[in-house]
Amino acid sequence: MNSDAEKKSLAAGLKASSLAQAWLVILLAVGFGVSLAGVQLALGPVIEANKINETLEKVPELVLGSELAARMVAQHQHLDIAAHRVAVTKADREKYYSVYETRYQGELRGWVVKTKGQGYADTIELLVGISPQLDAITGLFVLDQKETPGLGNKIITPAWRGQFIGAPTNRPLAVVKTGAALPGEIDAVTGATISSKSVTAIINAAVADLRKPLTEMEKKGGENG
Repeated sequence: MNSDAEKKSLAAGLKASSLAQAWLVILLAVGFGVSLAGVQLALGPVIEANKINETLEKVPELVLGSELAARMVAQHQHLDIAAHRVAVTKADREKYYSVYETRYQGELRGWVVKTKGQGYADTIELLVGISPQLDAITGLFVLDQKETPGLGNKIITPAWRGQFIGAPTNRPLAVVKTGAALPGEIDAVTGATISSKSVTAIINAAVADLRKPLTEMEKKGGENG
């Protein structure tokens, strides 16, 4: 049998080994976190630049529809796109939107709004096309999302996004589960009602926030024109 001294020595050795392993885990976790932060810091500007390029590519389609946008490209025509940063006062803070004003031969053809909000899993970032009179949605594109694969991430599909085209903006969009029947009703993605409601809530908020400033912007543009 081991003596008391041997037992104490063995216990101390085990304790020291456990402490060493614990510190090793902590150091590895910190190192991994620092490395990940460094990668994100390095890739951040690249990711943002890619989003801007993707946004500008999508603007014509979101305003004109895919067919007319493709026809203009084939005929070497293009929309004039002006980017604006619009501030909206919300309670005790200001919220900023990136808004793309589109014109063809001086005539306003519509707006594209970049907006975001909380989804089921993480932030959802959208591009929303709105008619010149701000009375209808003309297109929707999901710029970024991390919703549940196979469920919530179906918000990116053309079939689901297509429901929004032509939806009126005179009242908030509403998500339904039993089959959309009225203008402004959107069928939820099966098994992903929260993600579906998040998208409509983000759009409703952007339309409500920007209706007045964009109307004023258009009036000024008309006067200058």
